[in-house]
Amino acid sequence: MKAIDRAYTQLINGSTQFIIPVFQRDYAWTDAQCRDLWNDVIAAGASEESRGHFLGSIVYVSTKDSAAGFTRWLLIDGQQRVTTLALLFTALRDHIRESKWASTGDGPTVKRIDAYFLKNEHEEGDRVHKLRLRRRDDATLRALVDGSTLPPDASDAIRDNYDFFRERLAETDPAIVYRGISRLVVVDVTLDATADDPQLVFESLNSTGVDLSQADLIRNYVLMRHAEPEQTRLYQQYWSRIEESFRGSERAFDNFIRDFIARETRATKQEKADQVYIAFRRVFADMVKSHGGIDAFLERLRRSAGYHAAFSANRGVAGPAGDIMRRIHAQADVPAILIMRLQELHAEAKTLSDSEFVQALTLIESYLFRRAIAGEQTRGYWQVFSSLTNQLEGDKPLESLKISVACLTDSYRFPSDDDFRRVLEERDIYTRRVAFDLLERLENHDQKEPSDTQDYTIEHILPQNERLRKEWRDMLGPDWQDIQRQWVHRLGNLTLTAYNTTYSDRSFDDKKRVKGGFEDSAVRLNRFVREQAKWTQVEIERRGKALAANALKIWPPLEVEATAVQASRERELRRRSQEEPPDSVVMTEEARALFDPLQKVVLGLSPQVIAVGEGKSVTFHDPEFFLEVLPRRRRLDLLCEIDFAEVQDPAGVAQDAKRWKFMVNAKYEGGTVVSIRELDDIPHALAIVAQARQRTS
Repeated sequence: MKAIDRAYTQLINGSTQFIIPVFQRDYAWTDAQCRDLWNDVIAAGASEESRGHFLGSIVYVSTKDSAAGFTRWLLIDGQQRVTTLALLFTALRDHIRESKWASTGDGPTVKRIDAYFLKNEHEEGDRVHKLRLRRRDDATLRALVDGSTLPPDASDAIRDNYDFFRERLAETDPAIVYRGISRLVVVDVTLDATADDPQLVFESLNSTGVDLSQADLIRNYVLMRHAEPEQTRLYQQYWSRIEESFRGSERAFDNFIRDFIARETRATKQEKADQVYIAFRRVFADMVKSHGGIDAFLERLRRSAGYHAAFSANRGVAGPAGDIMRRIHAQADVPAILIMRLQELHAEAKTLSDSEFVQALTLIESYLFRRAIAGEQTRGYWQVFSSLTNQLEGDKPLESLKISVACLTDSYRFPSDDDFRRVLEERDIYTRRVAFDLLERLENHDQKEPSDTQDYTIEHILPQNERLRKEWRDMLGPDWQDIQRQWVHRLGNLTLTAYNTTYSDRSFDDKKRVKGGFEDSAVRLNRFVREQAKWTQVEIERRGKALAANALKIWPPLEVEATAVQASRERELRRRSQEEPPDSVVMTEEARALFDPLQKVVLGLSPQVIAVGEGKSVTFHDPEFFLEVLPRRRRLDLLCEIDFAEVQDPAGVAQDAKRWKFMVNAKYEGGTVVSIRELDDIPHALAIVAQARQRTS
């Protein structure tokens, strides 16, 4: 590597050409960066001192296809600055030509600017221009430099920034601008292609300008290690198609890379958004090797990008599957890792039929929506969907997905029909973030002529205003305040309308008969309402139950054989028992002397009992959890899965677990605690343990 301070005009002058590699991002500077550069140029040009103004570093490496008298370089860092200066030179040249400004001495002229800074006058073909960009950027810049018509799909950034400089030059002395550019100084960094790693140099630079995205860094890392012709081939054959899948959805691109890495490495921990590139770099070599080379790896990446983009960027999936994916994405984007895998099994492995694919998507949608209505936690969803992805069995993906969902822990369980119905009928729905989605689907589900709900809002039939009109108070009776408080936000009292302001807090009769009221409404949700003579808790409850029954059909339950779920849980527990045996849990000698004989008798309760080391405790299952042993310094605390009120305890050794706000190191929430301090305590404790096992088996 060679690095020297040099005037920018010396760097660009001469028979030379800088090429932006195909892996670099498009030109991205905006008015803000152009304005900063312009101010720097004017300040340098107007100064009475001749010292230079530092612009940053320009890093490049030989393309190895230079010729006598002509040198071609790949620009590794500095694209945004070099491109913007080319636009400034072009604008300055055009301003001088059109304004007929006359130069004196060594000042700027059209001929000088063209010959020194924009074109290689003695070259032909693709060597003529001193700067070659990417795709639309290049065509637009060449048109400006050549003074020809801009292409139909001209780069907005290139055109707009050229116009920016033309506007500024209209009220500025060209001599000051030219002098200011001549005083710009860069760190000229020339890399040795045989000794320097361009990617490492690129990462170490503290460049100014628009930050690179994680996807930008990954693209550079993948392609920069190859020679320029190979870079172009790999980019055009694979990476450009990947970028096209996410065009306009750069954040989704970064998320795809994160999910792809997790899928390939079977990770269960989500990488931080700003660490995706580091994670990719860590596993890149292994991924390329496992796929049999760079082409096979990039082809896998390209296909996976298409699947991910179909969900996360709404690309290319029509019909029922596309509709469901759009609804899922409106609720959460974290299922992308699972949906990407399902699409792969559907499109490539062919182990998921069209019907099964729709069933799998419906299961995901129902899972998310039921939990959203119930107000269940969403934190940790990515880990849930990553785990479900890893548990998919390629030969029977739908069945294995159902079983895996059924095996989710209580915090992330699939709400049952009873739970879903109870929430819909008895809780406030208006406060749920998916309240509108619920009503919209109830309105339009399975309809060939769906209502356009774009301009609809949620209407409370019984108004939520605490100062109810007299007509409402008389209709509800003396307990009207309690009734309003209890029923106003429930599903049965909510509907959709485009006449929310018209309805306002009117009486029920007015809401029915006013222009656009319930009697005229085309909204299907309002059919029941217009048939009622009054609107009290009785009508609200009836309508709520009817709507809840419909919701159970729209968001169907999880249907899976109990025996299959139990068998899966048992397999998973036995796997964990092998990988995390009880002996792996660290205990004091006193605790171990009590634990070993206790474990022997607990395992002896049944051949099906499984013990799993949990880090700081040991849990026992058959196959449901019934006991957690918590080692203390000189005793064992036994947390039993049985309510204290149900325990038969003639020895008086049991304690109510509710006495403790939490049990230190416990992973489960049992109802009864028993302590063992000596071997003679084991038989009494075992009697409680046996009751807990019997209750859960």
